[in-house]
Amino acid sequence: MKNTLRQITQSPKFMIGFCLILVLILTTLIYPLFSPGSPLEMIGLGTFFRPGTYVSVYDSVTTDKRYTINLTDAAEKRVASKLASEDKEVMKTWLLEFGIAEEEIDLEDTEALLDLWFNTYDESIRFDNMTTAVRKHVQRTDAKLDGLLEHQDIIVADSAADGSLVEGSLIKGNEYINVAEIANVRVLPLGTDNFGRDMLKEMISALGVSLMIGLIAGAIATFIGLALGLLSGYLGGVVDDIIMFVTNLFTVIPSFVLLILISFSIGQSDRGATTVAIVIGLTSWVWTTRSVRAQVTSLRNRDHVNLSKLSGHSLIRILVTDILPYIASYVIMAFILQICSGILAEAQLSMLGLGPKTTSVPTLGLMMFWAMAYTAHLNGAWWAYFPLVILIACISFSLNLMNTGLDQVFNPQLRD
Repeated sequence: MKNTLRQITQSPKFMIGFCLILVLILTTLIYPLFSPGSPLEMIGLGTFFRPGTYVSVYDSVTTDKRYTINLTDAAEKRVASKLASEDKEVMKTWLLEFGIAEEEIDLEDTEALLDLWFNTYDESIRFDNMTTAVRKHVQRTDAKLDGLLEHQDIIVADSAADGSLVEGSLIKGNEYINVAEIANVRVLPLGTDNFGRDMLKEMISALGVSLMIGLIAGAIATFIGLALGLLSGYLGGVVDDIIMFVTNLFTVIPSFVLLILISFSIGQSDRGATTVAIVIGLTSWVWTTRSVRAQVTSLRNRDHVNLSKLSGHSLIRILVTDILPYIASYVIMAFILQICSGILAEAQLSMLGLGPKTTSVPTLGLMMFWAMAYTAHLNGAWWAYFPLVILIACISFSLNLMNTGLDQVFNPQLRD
């Protein structure tokens, strides 16, 4: 046993996969301590807020802790933030029509582009080969630029006793605030989803639920496959024929189709995470049964097994003490693959709308379903689905890497 454990820990592939899955598990346990509360809490009154740091506008305006900082490029950056790439392109189109050389137009240098524009643009000039749509876009862009570079103070008005507005405070263009001194600041590293929920918090919670589903489904599928495979391979005869008939019957029917039918028949209101895990496990034991049977068939006539028979040992004892230890390594690898298959099966079911009910707990598949249903991929909200794809890929990669490492340890033909 010690030699086997030493070989396992010396396998680079197994250790990389194990460390990666361990980091994911620890993240699901530790992160809620720093960010308590329900992962399904809707904090955003809108959909798909971009990742970033959100500062309370109310607190930033009403704070008395303001600092005067003179930055030479502050005005240009304000203009650049309001000038879209499409606006720059249409400005370039007009300048080219006017006769400006293309190498003199630098869309990355906003200040130089604005100087060139203000010194060149004339609204009265019309170009024959410029469409009306482009001409109107040019006019809208020029109107947008008007006054952007002017430093105008902003007056915050208060209501007087008679209902009139009076000057409450004055905000200058060179006044800044320290974010650390603002009472309400919320960091959303992955933004929000279509329901206005913190994507990172929801995704970590969904990771834990998906791992639980994979663990339950893998345990059920491995147990059923191991039990049937042991009985079929050791007893043979009529028992083997019956078990293999049932196994072949389930083999003919695609397991995922059967999984869809069972999930649909349960109904969404009754489909919890545990229920879905059990259904996945009950439909995923076929290949484990066939593989275990093949292993047991080659072991049942070994000398130590025959000696145990002659000693009058019971069937359970022979299977557990004389056969199971010889296929334990294979069972462990099958269990790891069953966990991976369970997680992927849940994601596939949820993408079809047949996963766990949407009001209890999130899963990685459910989050993918919500993102696709609200067209996050068409709205440019990459943070609503791309991190989920990466996370599912990391889980599958780590588990398969662990399985490959174990296979190299236990399979003599693959040892270096």
